[in-house]
Amino acid sequence: AKYVIHAVGPRKGEGNEDEKLKNATLNSLRLADREGLKSIAFPAISAGIFGFPIGRCAEIMLKTTIDYLRGDTGLNRVVFCLFGQDSFAVFQKELAKQLPEEAK
Repeated sequence: AKYVIHAVGPRKGEGNEDEKLKNATLNSLRLADREGLKSIAFPAISAGIFGFPIGRCAEIMLKTTIDYLRGDTGLNRVVFCLFGQDSFAVFQKELAKQLPEEAK
């Protein structure tokens, strides 16, 4: 990796968590673009020790990323590095829901 972008996600119960997670994701994507990066990798932000539900995490992060990639961006690859098969399955199911045509 050329860069590490540190994004602080919300803690469960602190209020306005969905918007904070969306902003953490969006700001990371924007920074990657500003730096001229072609790819970025994300963990499931806040879904670990911060206690954010993995399903909501997948929904918010994937929607934010998909919407961003539909705009004017130099990014051509976004990877979600997930811990364990359970998290992978949640993200995979959510991705199929948000992009049903591509999931076929």
